[in-house]
Amino acid sequence: MMRFSVVVFPGSNCDHDCYHVLKHVLGQPTEFVWHKEREISKFDCVVLPGGFSYGDYLRTGAIARFSPVMEAVQKHAERGKLVIGICNGFQILTESGLLPGALLRNASLQFVCRFVHVRVENTDSPFTRKTSKSEVLEIPIAHGEGSYFADDDTLAELKKNDQILVRYTDRRGLLTPESNPNGSLESIAGICNKRRNVFGLMPHPERASERELGSVDGIKIFKSILEMN
Repeated sequence: MMRFSVVVFPGSNCDHDCYHVLKHVLGQPTEFVWHKEREISKFDCVVLPGGFSYGDYLRTGAIARFSPVMEAVQKHAERGKLVIGICNGFQILTESGLLPGALLRNASLQFVCRFVHVRVENTDSPFTRKTSKSEVLEIPIAHGEGSYFADDDTLAELKKNDQILVRYTDRRGLLTPESNPNGSLESIAGICNKRRNVFGLMPHPERASERELGSVDGIKIFKSILEMN
């Protein structure tokens, strides 16, 4: 068993989805943690869910990164414990410096909400160990600012350390302009830190964890985390 916390910011709207999958689908001890909380040491994995923290005012994740809980999340990560940021959670992780790069406005300048395909680039992480290299997962996205960007040096570092965990592709696993839904640099959909215990991704695995939702590919990410136990 692993103890999960799902952080709730003002404006979060995917917190209950994550809680449901972790608590009721996977049967793991899971608690909501309000953004003003400063003590999370009892948890094994922290989930920063999707949504519109603080209404996405100023810039996505830019205000949430100053929430009291983020100091605790930083210490949690420094101790080697797991952190996963989904959609807005990914944006918060980049704003807080827990992951490199930034998430920009979609190239289309439109909010995109649909299923996409992502190819697993690396299984050497706590978040992808239950997948196969080059496996294609079908998982939905829902964002207006999901275009991943990093400067040349950062991108080179990501590649050198195999920190790019998933990329947008077509259903065959091929990189095409059409399969990149937001203009992300090199079709990057999710990355981890050098230590491999912090993962951010724009697709929503919690929305692809039950057959009623059209796909169960997302559950593999959460089951990978459970392998740490």
